[in-house]
Amino acid sequence: MTLIHNIVGTPQAQRVMLLIHGLGASENDLGGLLPYLDPEGRFLTILPRGPIAAPPGFAWYEMGSERGGAQFVDALDQLDELVDTVCAEHDKPRSEAIVGGFSQGGALAVALGLRRSEREHPAGVIAMSTMFPDMEGLDYDWDAARDIPVLVQHGTEDSLIPVERGRTLASTLIEHEVPVVYGEYPMEHQVALESVQQAHGWLLEVSAGEKPNEPLPEAPPEPLVKPVRTAQWEAEVLRSELPVIVDFWAPWCQPCRMVSPIVEQIAAMREGAYKVVKVNIDEEPQLAQQYEVQSIPMIGLFRNGRLERSVLGAKPRQQLEAELGMLVIP
Repeated sequence: MTLIHNIVGTPQAQRVMLLIHGLGASENDLGGLLPYLDPEGRFLTILPRGPIAAPPGFAWYEMGSERGGAQFVDALDQLDELVDTVCAEHDKPRSEAIVGGFSQGGALAVALGLRRSEREHPAGVIAMSTMFPDMEGLDYDWDAARDIPVLVQHGTEDSLIPVERGRTLASTLIEHEVPVVYGEYPMEHQVALESVQQAHGWLLEVSAGEKPNEPLPEAPPEPLVKPVRTAQWEAEVLRSELPVIVDFWAPWCQPCRMVSPIVEQIAAMREGAYKVVKVNIDEEPQLAQQYEVQSIPMIGLFRNGRLERSVLGAKPRQQLEAELGMLVIP
């Protein structure tokens, strides 16, 4: 069965590009990028819809499901067939096509572009805010992949797919000698204008026959006090083997700015004995409500998944540690 899809472009388009949406989106989702991604109109762009209902949109495979792997491979086959069909109908060479996607769609784009197949490989792959797809039924053609440039992009504030997963994807490809360009942006699980501008420049290079390749930049150092989002809360705080100090704060809060360097000092002095994180209550109101944060700064001590003690207001380090029940360090 042919996937429901839109095709956007003009008769002057020279190549085909496939853009695969993420979880809960639709075939209309990535079309909004085209004025910035392809302002020259070089591509006839295929925008397919995932076959699985995932309100408010659709999905390509079920996350965390035993069926997810089989659904992933089935989606690959359907997308592969769709690219073949569109290239044939519009007399465009499949070998010059670009495949790209966001989140779930990004993982599919990587697998579609690099897996072992009797079909021609595309000219390049764009992987936005995603991870390396490694599952049963996937066999990568690493020899061919050395000639397929890949653009990997990720947000440093991504709480759904942490930025480390994007770096792992890029590192894995580099290990197999795939030409990779990696871009990291201060954004959540989304696409930013700067990332689309980078993708546009990369597309121009690939269209000119180049294979852009850059060393993976070093990861920025971990902050002393790591920001934690709701999606990370259970793993970072509730399941932590170490007791966790949590600084509930907000950017507009003057006392929060006063206590912030004190919390950082605690993090430096207590490294290895305590984990120290912070939660922006404006961005995470559910966490603030769950732990009845009515005044900030509120510094909480979590142990074994429970809020054990809390302290309100900006106070000297020794007083904070004493009220949290920590052995005070001079």
